[in-house]
Amino acid sequence: MVRGIEGVCSAMAQGTILPWLLILSDYCYNFLTKIAMKKHIDSIDSAILDRIRSGPQERVWMPTDFLDLGARSAVDQALSRNCRTNQISRAGRGAYHLPRHHPVLGPLGPSYDGLQDFIKRKANGSIFPTGAAAANALGLSDQVPMQTWHYTTGPNRLIRNGKSNIVLRHISPRFVSTKNSKSALVILALRWIGKRFVDDDIVAKLRRNLSSADRAALLDDAACAPSWIVDVFRRVALDSP
Repeated sequence: MVRGIEGVCSAMAQGTILPWLLILSDYCYNFLTKIAMKKHIDSIDSAILDRIRSGPQERVWMPTDFLDLGARSAVDQALSRNCRTNQISRAGRGAYHLPRHHPVLGPLGPSYDGLQDFIKRKANGSIFPTGAAAANALGLSDQVPMQTWHYTTGPNRLIRNGKSNIVLRHISPRFVSTKNSKSALVILALRWIGKRFVDDDIVAKLRRNLSSADRAALLDDAACAPSWIVDVFRRVALDSP
């Protein structure tokens, strides 16, 4: 065993202690590096989680929301770790949100408003109900839509919603780029009903269920509708019951 300064010097002169010092140096370096890496990992995980928890409760987050906290690869790994510990939920590729749970339905995906905001930020688009859902909302149909999909002016996309999925299907912005949101609903509903089945009863229901401001707005939004729907717009907006 090497004892005292003289012993160390003697061992170094004989070349017996240097290899052990090198091994010890490497061990210390690796040990300290692992500690530093763990602190960094814990730091970025906590920073991302703190931002999500302190932000809007319904927000759907994407990795680019955290690039000020670290490199993209580090952010992706931190989000994955937070998902594995159930701190956050993954709603699809590059889409994360706070967990939502229903006492009967179980785990839920992001809210409609959260999805709307996500699509606007992700693809500069918006989401809209299906034609069947629009018809139901306007009182034109008693059918309760069961489809778990929506239209979007962005690209087609699959969003995880608990144990099921929500499908976003692209629709031309032309049909939904209305100044008045109700006009877009009327276009979607009438396209779903079909020209052959739009009769006086449908026109009467639209007159009754739309406000006077919404009826007047139909004419302002006529450029977004097919020609046959423009004719329906005129009947609803101009003709008196």
